[in-house]
Amino acid sequence: MLSIGELSRATDCKVETIRYYEKIGLMPEPARSAGNQRRYGERHRDRLHFIRHSRQLGFRIEAIRELLALSDQEHRDCAAVDALARRHRDAVDDRIGALCALRDELDRMIKGCAGGDVAHCGVIEVLGDHRLCRNDHPLEAVAGKQ
Repeated sequence: MLSIGELSRATDCKVETIRYYEKIGLMPEPARSAGNQRRYGERHRDRLHFIRHSRQLGFRIEAIRELLALSDQEHRDCAAVDALARRHRDAVDDRIGALCALRDELDRMIKGCAGGDVAHCGVIEVLGDHRLCRNDHPLEAVAGKQ
């Protein structure tokens, strides 16, 4: 059995994050020692690795909750897992497209800046008037909000 500090070191996950995952129900309640300390087993470590890896791949908490629930049903058809992963991949594709458009717009703004003083700066001019942009670049697409 591991203490929360040992679990934190074993998974490279902050103690506060482990407690947060417990609070929101992603991590099961750990056993308690006679001194009321949390005691974690291999199941907790494996689940925390799963959560951390899912977060590194950009899955949102609710999607991880669904994936964990599905992973607990070992004999179930994995079509729901596949569908969830495909939706996430499609959202990543959307963000990539938005980021590419954003990069192109920034390149155009930078090329439009002829130097000189700020009063005649093309970057400042475009930033001050969205109508001068060639592409729409909603923050939601760039930031990954869905």
